[in-house]
Amino acid sequence: MDLIRTEYVVDSVTLTGFLADGSGSGQAPGVLLAHEGTGITQQTKRRARMLAERGYVVLALDMYGKQDLTLEESRGYSQQLLTDSALLRRRARAGLVRLASQASCDPARIAVVGICLGGIVALELARDGAQILGCIGIHPGLRRPTGSTTPASISAKILMVIGDNDPVAPAEARYAFAREMSDAGADWQLVLLGGIGHSFTNPTVDAYALPGYNYDGTADRRAWRYALNLLEELF
Repeated sequence: MDLIRTEYVVDSVTLTGFLADGSGSGQAPGVLLAHEGTGITQQTKRRARMLAERGYVVLALDMYGKQDLTLEESRGYSQQLLTDSALLRRRARAGLVRLASQASCDPARIAVVGICLGGIVALELARDGAQILGCIGIHPGLRRPTGSTTPASISAKILMVIGDNDPVAPAEARYAFAREMSDAGADWQLVLLGGIGHSFTNPTVDAYALPGYNYDGTADRRAWRYALNLLEELF
């Protein structure tokens, strides 16, 4: 399936997303796909195509305004977002608006799927009261961006799939997430995959030799199935 580049500007920064339209005829549900900490990669584009093949209109949004980054470069861009929740939310909402504006996308049926850093992006949209039905994070970071606030209630259904050995989302962060979601009256799920670390969906992560970061094909398939199940329930 072909991907279509689409550009939009936030705070004078040009962001370049990629659309994958699996709608066929008529309107279809939309999925906003938020990338990992390394930015939009071939893995991101592959996931966009996988979702479109299931009949969704997908936008892989760009949170950085840069692509083809080194690991160190991407860390700088991710830290910029993690220290400014307002900036993160503006960029994420711009992608949401671009997706909802597609003629083939039903704006009343949109969910967000975020991987790694993208899970933080998805959660911030839910906290911000964006018009989304669901928020899914796969091996998400659970760090709250600076300035992030939680509303009295969260309407989007929440699913986070995390390895129990993930150094980016340790037990105390998971407990804090659970308390926050419960206090906000959210419909939430937290799925723990035993013996699994961070970035388990990324076949290239092992090359970095980062402690606690490992690809695991079985965990990848299971997490994706959890995500697809919730999307089917929402739509």
